[in-house]
Amino acid sequence: MTLQNLPHSGTVRRRLAAGVRDILPLAVGVGVYGLAFGLLAAQARMSGLQTGVMGTIVFAGSSQIIAVERLVAGAGAGAALLAGLALNLRLLLITASLRDEFAGRPWWQVLLGVHLATDENWALMHAVRARGGCAGYWYLVGGGLGLVAVWVLSTVAGATFAAVVPEPKSLGMDFAFTAAFIAILRSLWSGSAMLLPWAGSILIVLLAGRFTPLDPTWTLILGGLGGAAIAGVMGND
Repeated sequence: MTLQNLPHSGTVRRRLAAGVRDILPLAVGVGVYGLAFGLLAAQARMSGLQTGVMGTIVFAGSSQIIAVERLVAGAGAGAALLAGLALNLRLLLITASLRDEFAGRPWWQVLLGVHLATDENWALMHAVRARGGCAGYWYLVGGGLGLVAVWVLSTVAGATFAAVVPEPKSLGMDFAFTAAFIAILRSLWSGSAMLLPWAGSILIVLLAGRFTPLDPTWTLILGGLGGAAIAGVMGND
């Protein structure tokens, strides 16, 4: 194990703190659709505790939302899980790109980094590097810790609030799923390079829904797989 893998504790704390500090503006958007997910989780009869535990263990906003939405729609647990996994296949590309940051680290650090890697802190790490700043593994982890804290707190708050409202639909809470995905899509858009994978996913879902007898869960899975495949091909070109 090298000194790079065991930096001075003060250095680790500074890099973690820098990641948490820099991610806070982006975490505001995460908190918004975290509240929306909490409202949706309440519709699936999930308590605040269950919502918080799910957010901590899974920590994948779009996957959690689509999985819970499928449960609310009456799909089985297996189908909901597959839909959530398909939607977040892009994270395979993100974690694969972090091989240099993970190289030589103990297994628990690799697992921690993989679990906390998101679109936001991954993009922020590369943005800091592009400006000539120092941002690596611990900066990424710090950003992820900041995001997961905001995500869990906001989802629990949403679920707890919804649980005490006698008629959620009267406040428009039935729009929570749609609102959450609008917020997520806006935060994930990073430029014209996203257009083809997104368009491909949408087209696959529409065609599968129109010309096949597949349940909507499976059309979403096909769309997620197709979009990930297009992004992977484009990344190799």
